[in-house]
Amino acid sequence: MLGSTCPLWLLAVVTFSLVPRAQPLAPQGFEEEEIDKTEPPPVPCDYDRCRHLQVPCRELQRVGPVACLCPGLSSPAQPPDPPRLGEVHVVAEEGCAVVHWCAPFSPVHHYWLLLWEGSGAPQKGLPLNSTFRKAELKGLKPGGTYVVCVVAANEAGESHVPGAGGQGPQAADMLAFGPCGRLSVPPRPLSLVHAAVAVGTALALLSCSALVWHFCLRDRWGCPRRAAARTAGAL
Repeated sequence: MLGSTCPLWLLAVVTFSLVPRAQPLAPQGFEEEEIDKTEPPPVPCDYDRCRHLQVPCRELQRVGPVACLCPGLSSPAQPPDPPRLGEVHVVAEEGCAVVHWCAPFSPVHHYWLLLWEGSGAPQKGLPLNSTFRKAELKGLKPGGTYVVCVVAANEAGESHVPGAGGQGPQAADMLAFGPCGRLSVPPRPLSLVHAAVAVGTALALLSCSALVWHFCLRDRWGCPRRAAARTAGAL
């Protein structure tokens, strides 16, 4: 009995060793699909806090297939930080100025401008929505000096303005990147021309008056040189 089973066992071992083993299928297609489905890393949103009519960053996140990254903002339960005042372009001929600013890193619902002319209460501009980054000031007087501040507001309150309760911000309160700045309106070019004409006319009249006065004295008292010559000839 044992002698008959041994050849069968050896034959089974030899047959199993001769049969090629099945190679596992390499999941190449599966790996390629996984690589193709891998989402690209998020990138910063095309958001510029100094750009006029800038779309809010949360709306930019909904546009692309992948949500972009927005800058960090403070809590909406806190008043916004002060905006940063930018370039102020004064147009003396029209008596106006265009004020630019940059949004703070805070939730903002709207902005407005405060304008001081000398002492007293400021003039408050109309509210502007959160996409605005510039506004126009009108009615500025030629040769006048003003102080302008940008204010941001949300449901929790409004940004801090130095000296808002008094006569406006002083020179020490106007930081390089703060919300306030001083602007001076130069005189109109026509005013300078009129002033130059007036000064020239005054000088011409003064010169004519001096000449008339000189000739009047000469006719009355005579020429000093001629009088001296006559006296020498008589001697």
